[in-house]
Amino acid sequence: MEVVVEVWGDFACFAQPIGKVERLTYPVPTPSAVRGILSSIYSKPKEFYWQVNRIEVLNPIRYISFKRNEVKSKVRDKPIYTDEDRTQRQTVALRDVRYRFAASICPRPDFAGTAAQLYAQALRRIREGKAFVQPSLGLKEFVAYFQEGDSVNGPHPIPVDMDLGLMVYDVFDLHDAAVRKKAQTRLSLYHCVMEQGVIRVPPYDSPEVLKGEALC
Repeated sequence: MEVVVEVWGDFACFAQPIGKVERLTYPVPTPSAVRGILSSIYSKPKEFYWQVNRIEVLNPIRYISFKRNEVKSKVRDKPIYTDEDRTQRQTVALRDVRYRFAASICPRPDFAGTAAQLYAQALRRIREGKAFVQPSLGLKEFVAYFQEGDSVNGPHPIPVDMDLGLMVYDVFDLHDAAVRKKAQTRLSLYHCVMEQGVIRVPPYDSPEVLKGEALC
């Protein structure tokens, strides 16, 4: 079974890890970003995790560059900011984006219910437009709008082929059922190839997904 969601927004930024200060977006979403959007709509980390299967790019890939006023200090370190804390940083983002995501729900081994129950709850929330938090396209201020997707009668992916090389797959171990704030960081990569606007994402346990060591 699969859940298909169509997502769109004015701007998106799926930042590459090579940018330390300035943000440079990938041309397409990462599986981690897609999982984040789906988890914003429906998430029970101790019962299941989302496995992204397919990413379809529906709008042409267009970039926009701008500077943003940001702060260098963290809120917990310095709740009151001064002029010295403020800085301008360059962001290269995407504009006028629209995607269609297909994903499966993977129940945890100790989940007592059925996968059908989880799918029914996820689809109900998507169809009613409900979300735990407002989904975003990479950055919180880049709001994502969503609806149930239709792979048969919906818009067609763009007719573009791209070999994007190694891309971030996720920054957490998908088998870690801990709450995100307590989960260990574990970076994983995969070879991202887009064929006629469609990116097929291998399962997390596939040997195609390169996993690093867990970081505290």
